Amino acid sequence: MDRYFVLHAPRQTGKTTALRTLAAELTAEGDTAALMLSCERAKAAGDDVAWAESILLKSLREAAARSGWPEQLLPPDHWPQDPAGTRFGAALSEWCRRCPRRVVLFLDEIDALQGNSMVSILSQLRDGHNARPEGQPFPTSVALCGLRDVRDYKVASGGEPGRSNPASPFNIITESLRLGDFTADEIAELYDQHTQATGQEFTKDAVDRVFELTQGQPWLVNALAFETILQMGKTITITAGQVEDAKERLIRKRVMHLDSLVARLREPRVKRVIEPILAGDFPDVDSTFDDDLSYVRDLGLVKQKALLEVANPIYREVILRVLGAPSESYVMADPHSFVLPDGRFDLPRLLQEFVAFWREHGEVLIRQEGYHEAACQIILMAFLHRLVNGGGHLDREYAAGTKRLDVLVRWPYTGPEGERQVQREAMELKVWRTGENDPMPDGLAQLDRYLDRLTLTTGVLVIFDRRPEAPAWKERGGFEEATTPSGRQVSLLRV
Repeated sequence: MDRYFVLHAPRQTGKTTALRTLAAELTAEGDTAALMLSCERAKAAGDDVAWAESILLKSLREAAARSGWPEQLLPPDHWPQDPAGTRFGAALSEWCRRCPRRVVLFLDEIDALQGNSMVSILSQLRDGHNARPEGQPFPTSVALCGLRDVRDYKVASGGEPGRSNPASPFNIITESLRLGDFTADEIAELYDQHTQATGQEFTKDAVDRVFELTQGQPWLVNALAFETILQMGKTITITAGQVEDAKERLIRKRVMHLDSLVARLREPRVKRVIEPILAGDFPDVDSTFDDDLSYVRDLGLVKQKALLEVANPIYREVILRVLGAPSESYVMADPHSFVLPDGRFDLPRLLQEFVAFWREHGEVLIRQEGYHEAACQIILMAFLHRLVNGGGHLDREYAAGTKRLDVLVRWPYTGPEGERQVQREAMELKVWRTGENDPMPDGLAQLDRYLDRLTLTTGVLVIFDRRPEAPAWKERGGFEEATTPSGRQVSLLRV
C-alpha cells in the first residue's frame, strides 16, 4: 500500500466507479483514509498553477466532507499558505500529519490538468513521495487515473517519451495499470443480475451478439443493455435482433461517449494510426509511432493486440460513418428505389449507380477527404450506408496490412411463403496504387476466403485505380465477370 501508480482506460469504462468503491472499502478496513478526488474542475486553470492548486484543494475538502468520515480524519480547516507551486504538496503533508490513519489519494480525471499546472502538481507529488523516508508525512499511496498511460504524463510534464528522465514525476510510478474489458462470461453475469432483479431475460444469442458488437467495452455493454431495455419496456425476453436494433439507435443518436471518441479522429496522432487501418496498409513506423499507437490504444479506439484493427464492430461502423458523412451528403438517389418487387435488394443496380456517382463526384471527394489514403474506401462506404442502412445492415471488416476492406450487406425480406429471410451480398474492396501490380489476383483470392467464411457462392470485387495513368474519370466503371481460384464466378468492378 505504499505504491504510486497510474490507472488508465478509455472513457466510460468504470474507472471512477471502481476507484470510489475501492476507496470506500479501504477506508472501511479501519487503518486507511482513502479519498477519491476529481481534477476535472482544474482544467479551467490552464497554466495558472496557483488557481489549479486552489481548485484542487477545494475539491479535496468537498470530497472529504461528502465522505461521511469522522472529524479526526478530515483535512484541516485551513491549508498552509505556502507559495504557488508548493501549496498542494504542503497541504497534503499537513493533512497526513494530522490524520491518525494512512492517507491514500486517488486523483481521478488527472488528464484535466493542463501545461504548467500538470507539471507542478505531478512534481509536488514526486517531491512528497521522495521525502517520505526522511520523515515527511505524505500520502502512502497515490493513483493517477485518466485516459492516458504513464508515458503521456511523462511527456506532459516535460519528459521525453523514449528515455528515462530523473527529473520527471514518473520515476516514482511502480506500475501503469489498464482497466480491462469484460469477457463474454462477465457480460452474461452482469446481464443475469438484471434478470434476477427484474425477471427480464437476455437470450444467449443476445448476450453473444453484445460481446461480438462491443468486444466487452464496458460503456458499450451497458449502453446496449440500457437502450434495449428502454425500447423493449417490459418485454420478458430480449433477443439478438433487438440488440442489433439497439446498436443502430445508439449509433444514430451519437451519444456523448461516441462523440468524444470521433472528435479525436482529426488529431494527427490518431489519424496516423487509424488511416492505415482503414486503407489496409502498413503504417509508417518511426521513433514516435509507438507513443502514438499507445495513445490511440489508451483511447480505446484500437485493440490491444499486435494486429492493428479497430477495437470493436461498433467503433468500426462509427468511424466510417463519421468520416463518410461529407461524401454521404452528395448521394441523391432514393434508397427505396433499390428494393425489388420481391423485397430483395438490387445490388447490381446500386453498383451501376455508384459508377455514375464516382464519375461525377469521385475526384472532388478524394481531394476533400482528410484521410486521403483511405478516401476510396470511405466514399464507397458512405454511398452504401446512405442506400442500404434504411432497411438493411452493413458489416465491415478492415485492419492494417490486409490491403483490403470486406463488406457484407445484410438485407432482411419476406420470402414467398411469408417466412423471414436475409439476403447477403459480399464485397471486397482493393486499391491499385502507383508502382504496384494489378491487385486483381490477390483480390480474387481474398474474396474467395471471405466467401468461404460466409458460405456464399458469389460476390463482388471492387478495384479503385489510384495510379496517375488510370483512365479518365468519365471513362471509369467497367464491369466484367471473373473466376476466383476456387472456381466461383464473381463480378469485378474497376473504378
